[in-house]
Amino acid sequence: MRFPASFLDELKARVPVSEVVRRRVKLTKAGREWRGLSPFNAERTPSFYVNDQKMAWFDLSAGKNGNIFDFLMETEGLSFPEAVERLAQEAGVPLPRTSPEAEAQEKQRASLYDVLDASAAYFAAELNGRGGANARDYLARRGLTPALQSEFRLGYAGPEKFALRDHLAGKGIAAEAMIAAGLLVHGDDIAVPYDRFRDRIMFPIADRSGRIIAFGGRALSKDVPAKYLNSPETALFHKGAVLYNHHRARKAAHDKGNVIAVEGYVDVIAMSAAGFPQTVAPLGTALTTDQCELLWKMAEEPILCFDGDRAGRKAAFRAIDLALPLIGSGRSLRFALLPEGQDPDDLARASGPAAVENVIAAALPLVDLIWQRETEADVLATPERRAALERRLQALCGEIRDEILRRHYQAEFRTRLAALFEPARPSGVGGFAGRGARSSRPDRPWLRRGRFGPEEPQAYASLPPSIGPGLARSPILRPRAPDLTPRESLILLIFINHPGLIDSHGEALGELELSNPEAAALRGKMLDLWAHGQVTPDTFKLGLISGGFEAFLRRLDASAHGALWIVAPEAADTDAEEALKQALALHRKMRALHSELHSAEMALATEASEVNLARLLDIRAQLSALTGTEAMIEGFGAASGRQGGMA
Repeated sequence: MRFPASFLDELKARVPVSEVVRRRVKLTKAGREWRGLSPFNAERTPSFYVNDQKMAWFDLSAGKNGNIFDFLMETEGLSFPEAVERLAQEAGVPLPRTSPEAEAQEKQRASLYDVLDASAAYFAAELNGRGGANARDYLARRGLTPALQSEFRLGYAGPEKFALRDHLAGKGIAAEAMIAAGLLVHGDDIAVPYDRFRDRIMFPIADRSGRIIAFGGRALSKDVPAKYLNSPETALFHKGAVLYNHHRARKAAHDKGNVIAVEGYVDVIAMSAAGFPQTVAPLGTALTTDQCELLWKMAEEPILCFDGDRAGRKAAFRAIDLALPLIGSGRSLRFALLPEGQDPDDLARASGPAAVENVIAAALPLVDLIWQRETEADVLATPERRAALERRLQALCGEIRDEILRRHYQAEFRTRLAALFEPARPSGVGGFAGRGARSSRPDRPWLRRGRFGPEEPQAYASLPPSIGPGLARSPILRPRAPDLTPRESLILLIFINHPGLIDSHGEALGELELSNPEAAALRGKMLDLWAHGQVTPDTFKLGLISGGFEAFLRRLDASAHGALWIVAPEAADTDAEEALKQALALHRKMRALHSELHSAEMALATEASEVNLARLLDIRAQLSALTGTEAMIEGFGAASGRQGGMA
């Protein structure tokens, strides 16, 4: 059976390669790829790689590579049709019916690519011709140089009603093909189909393979109903399932580890010119579920960069409601909010790439933007309004389908609400009166009850403060990125100065929970360097410095002042590995106890019994004992004569 290319493309887009491969190969995250032992050769050192962004796998030891179909054919002996049928069934995609009509439709699809490519060439020639002077002037004012115009294949559709139709007809292209490609306006009440795009700057829209599937047109005249006009839905083009510049941004997103979504075509081009080629845009509509899925295939936390006006904020807030049911482990969003009245193009031209970089670096996590949206407009001066806020946050948490993530969001909002509503209390109010317990204290949040848990009676000495837009955006209400713990610094430094240990402890490094986001980014770069064979201490550290982590490495070295001599590169690998094992075991135990502590707090909040209180105190005692153990381990190097300097 012969399968249409469009059907095979859809299957590859729907089924990640890693999902298929991990049924036979144990995969470990290695930077932005997956790594495992070859399924074709017996080996000790992993040389098998999977890259979901490239939709491919690579086996360096066997000299093989391919896509999801090739993997099933190589490992299970399936024929190509059998592999396609297996994956189609798993993806829930019906197999295309073989019929003369279906074959004719596929041939038409193939021919439409040629029609659209010929149209793009025509529009580009018009832009550079005599009639394109006004269009060229507009693009120059927007900072789009001739080189950028050529790179993005920009063009111009003149004001004539039949110019494109006549040009394509002269090349033997039928009017029916032009209509099917979305280039002509037609209908029962239209005697002669005419050009859809007239007097507009033309932006070709490509699929993930770089083939033109549609156009976006920006009007030059102010007296038109639509400033921007996209092609209609066609056999090739489904607006909600496409991102502008997707085909260029895929590799850049893989290389840089993030992807940025902006609002418009010009913004994408301006961002690319400013050094952010990993930029894409939805096509003049609110972000869709399909577009989110495309973004998550490129990065775990896409950054949505919206204009600094009311419409931009509304777009960001709409994205919250869309994303909540979809987020989970490795699937979230961040939000870069631009200065008032600016879009990415304005900011890049007025202030340069450094200003754009600052905005991107300050992108808010999804949880922060939710909090900002729900609190910035309310004056929370009455119990009713505070209850309404709590109820809204509870409902938003209920939208999160991932159960574990939902619990973490609930805990986060519970903490923020407690801080926001915490009044000045008269002494002796609240607590376990009559049980010998101390008076209610702000450091005992598990004693409060609300939608997220029990709450002790509150006596307000004054009304809670109102939250306005300015305060909500202030860094005061934004949680700071937590600093590294000494234990985390120790683990990272051992890996940095002894990168060969990643061979046997790479999975532990990949799964390490880090409190600091910059440390998590450093860890990703470490795994990436290791995956590409850069495992000598010198090349490893140079790779980290060239990756932009020089300042963070200095912070790590400073944090190790007086720490274990074992982190130094001159320490024996066997000694370093022993210290690493201890640190990792301690780290896992501390994390587990903190999780148990949270559960114990929730249990005490639900039922304030002596049993639950005893459990809580026991866990705290264990944490205190481990903290003492950790302090002794950290001080060992300083007390010994074997202390070494940092590399």
